[in-house]
Amino acid sequence: MQVDKNLVSHLAHLSRLNVAPEKMDKLVADMQDLVGFVEQLNSLDTTGTEPLMHMGDAFNVLRKDEVNGSISREAALKNAPDSDGVFFKVPKVIRK
Repeated sequence: MQVDKNLVSHLAHLSRLNVAPEKMDKLVADMQDLVGFVEQLNSLDTTGTEPLMHMGDAFNVLRKDEVNGSISREAALKNAPDSDGVFFKVPKVIRK
């Protein structure tokens, strides 16, 4: 696959990127290197190689779900900068 300025400009337009004209040659060269690397990978023989699903041996290493109680209202409001004893008070952000 040949990468040229027209292709890079088209891809930049589709990606909504503004590429400075002085950086276009560097970007074309970098994309040519990327395409060359992928073509090099495609030339490798991968018969008999299983697809890799995870990078490590660990699978689904999540903690157990445990039902816990919630904190009390007083504990929740303890470090609040402003409250009325029941609710947090925040500055008004919507004006009519």
